[in-house]
Amino acid sequence: MTSLEDWLAALAEELDCRIPPDLIPAILDLARDAAHAVQRPAAPLSAYVAGYAAGLAKADAGEQAAILERGRAFAAAWPDEGTE
Repeated sequence: MTSLEDWLAALAEELDCRIPPDLIPAILDLARDAAHAVQRPAAPLSAYVAGYAAGLAKADAGEQAAILERGRAFAAAWPDEGTE
């Protein structure tokens, strides 16, 4: 395991939840696009909002992936500051 995988496993255990490993790339994609298209602080906040939405919806893994993709696409389409 990498230190990132170790950290996520330990955090998930501490918070009594499970993060499906196959969702990690989608979470990172959302964070990347939010950081680049909006601004850096949008990365962790966007990941939190997507996780919160998934929790409220009691989403299964497929629905979680769809929520992450919707968030990523929304962030990627966000207009650059100063353009409009």
